[in-house]
Amino acid sequence: MKYLSWVVERQILRWRRNCWLRLLNMESTKEKMGVFFIICFVIVVTVSFLIVPPITQDIMYHQFSDKDTVFGIPNALNVLSNIFFLAVGCLGLVSILKNRDLNILYENKYAYITLFLGAALVSFGSGYYHLYPSNDTLVWDRLPMTIVFMGLLSIIISEFFSIKFGKVFLLPLLLIGLSSVIYWDVTEMNGKGDLRPYIIVQFFPIAAIPIVLCMFTSVFEKVDHYWWLLATYILAKLFEHYDFILHDIMVVISGHSLKHIFAAIGLLILIKGYQAKEDLSNNIKQNTTKMLDND
Repeated sequence: MKYLSWVVERQILRWRRNCWLRLLNMESTKEKMGVFFIICFVIVVTVSFLIVPPITQDIMYHQFSDKDTVFGIPNALNVLSNIFFLAVGCLGLVSILKNRDLNILYENKYAYITLFLGAALVSFGSGYYHLYPSNDTLVWDRLPMTIVFMGLLSIIISEFFSIKFGKVFLLPLLLIGLSSVIYWDVTEMNGKGDLRPYIIVQFFPIAAIPIVLCMFTSVFEKVDHYWWLLATYILAKLFEHYDFILHDIMVVISGHSLKHIFAAIGLLILIKGYQAKEDLSNNIKQNTTKMLDND
């Protein structure tokens, strides 16, 4: 047991040393500023978690404008619109498993598989939740969502920082994501619900993306698909917020159903970005090699 602890401690120290070496060896002032912004962001998130009191789930969250029953399915469009997550999730999985020429890092292909498997699972979890909206069913909606968020974070780490770190952190990130939902559910059942960890898991990767895209260089030349993913996510959240207003305006579809559709569109754009043919320049190849060698 002591030997295992020693090995783990040595590995952590080595990772820490490599992180500092990468920071010191960064030639770009922009990258150093990016690290500074990320550190500040992490500090703000940590302090906020410590000073903000536990956040309980608002019971009104389960009130949606779409209450129509179609073919015996209650809240029909909110339920059925989840089919887009299943479609895009399966498309992503097939693309990754069948092709070897995508713009992805196959050294960390399990992160991409995790992302799209999570998307496919969202269709079932969210569909079940919208059939019977409650805290009990909301758990099954949020669990696969954390799989998507943590898979995406592992991908971003791999493509912009370190392939090895992206691979190594994938499982811990998944455990953190799933634990945040389980923690919320347990605290909710005990009458003291706390959404803070889940909020961090959901919004940290999304909030970090613009910093990473602006300040760091990917191993790939094209990263527009991540900007589009961010844009569609923001639109989806706006549609969710204005659920009732949009339903009144559009009549046939609610804001929440549009949220599902646009979130799936964002993932579809991501797949198209991975499928786009790209001739890697020598600089990009060298960057990839350097990231692997440094690990």
